[in-house]
Order: sequence, then C-alpha cells, then structure tokens
Amino acid sequence: MGTKSWWARTDNRLLEATLGLAALFVGVFGVLTPALGVVGLIDPVDTREVEVETTTRVPSTVTDTVAGNGMTLTGTHQADLAFAHPDLSQRLLLALPEVIGSLLLLLVLALLLQVARTLRGGDVFVPKNARRLSAIGLTVLVQAFLSPVLPALTTAALVSGTPMADQIPSSITFTGEYVLLAFLILALGEVFRRGTKLRADTEGLV
Repeated sequence: MGTKSWWARTDNRLLEATLGLAALFVGVFGVLTPALGVVGLIDPVDTREVEVETTTRVPSTVTDTVAGNGMTLTGTHQADLAFAHPDLSQRLLLALPEVIGSLLLLLVLALLLQVARTLRGGDVFVPKNARRLSAIGLTVLVQAFLSPVLPALTTAALVSGTPMADQIPSSITFTGEYVLLAFLILALGEVFRRGTKLRADTEGLV
C-alpha cells in the first residue's frame, strides 16, 4: 500500500495559480496601469502623499514657476501634493516608486512560482531553490532600501524650484521589517543550500 503525500497535486496547482494571479494583478495594476498613465493613454497618477513638519499654510493653488503647472498641498502632518496638469517628467516621477516596487514584487513572485513548480516532483530541497531563495532575500533587501529612498528623491525633484520646496522637508526614514524579512529569507536559503549539499553527500555514501 502506497503512502499518501502530504502535498497533493491539487494543492500544488492551487498554489501556482494563486502566485500566477498575484503576479498578473501586480503587473496590471502596479506596472502597466501607471505606465499607461505616464505616457498619457489613461488618467495618470497626479497625487503624492507627503509629510510636513508643521501645519501647512499655503494657498489652495500655488503656481509652479518652473513648469507653469498648478500644485495643491492640502493637509497638516500627512498632506497630499496634487498636480492639476502634470507634464511627462512629473508623471514619471509620480509613478516611479510604485512601478519600481511592483517590478521587484513581480521578481519575487516569479521566483516563488519557480519554487512552487519544484513541488510537482515532491521535493523542494534542490540546489536551484536555494539560489532562488537567496535571490528573493536580496530583492527584499533592495526593496527595503528603495522603499523610503525613491519617494523621498522623487518628491524632492517634483518640488525643486517651487514654493512647495519650503513646505515639504526632505527626509528618509528606514524601517527594520523589510530588512528582518530579507535576512530571514537569506537564512532560509542557506539552510536549503546546506541541506541539499548534505543530502548529496549522504547519497554519495550509499
């Protein structure tokens, strides 16, 4: 009588389908939609959430003396910087953090999908998966760095040379959650690498 695997084929198909749908969702709404907005085929992203240190006292509309486009800053500590008619460079700067973050997430999902496909053979402890987990960990680490840096840099570029520059301080705040997650994934990748090496050495002795 054969033993029943703890991981059924239907479970594997469901996992692959879930990862595939997640990648499709991120690709459409995180990359394609903002990109279409940048080139003007659909309504672009025209608002950026920013932090201001003190209560903002600015007119309802401040003219951008550099590009000639109106900007509106509303709110106190958490404020919204809105562009009435953003030009191409402004649309690109507004969409860039989301697009880059979504591309990194797509890379993670693609690597996870490749890991999930190894379950078809009933064994995830293969050398390629160790490398994939290491790549996922490094990708998350890059995202931990870019997540606060890109919005800060693009916001500074958006308001540079405008009256808004004095209202929006340039600041970058790093959080440890992504870094911790990245190192946990890297550690898991190392466990996979050593496990596959140990198994290969053991099989060589048989």
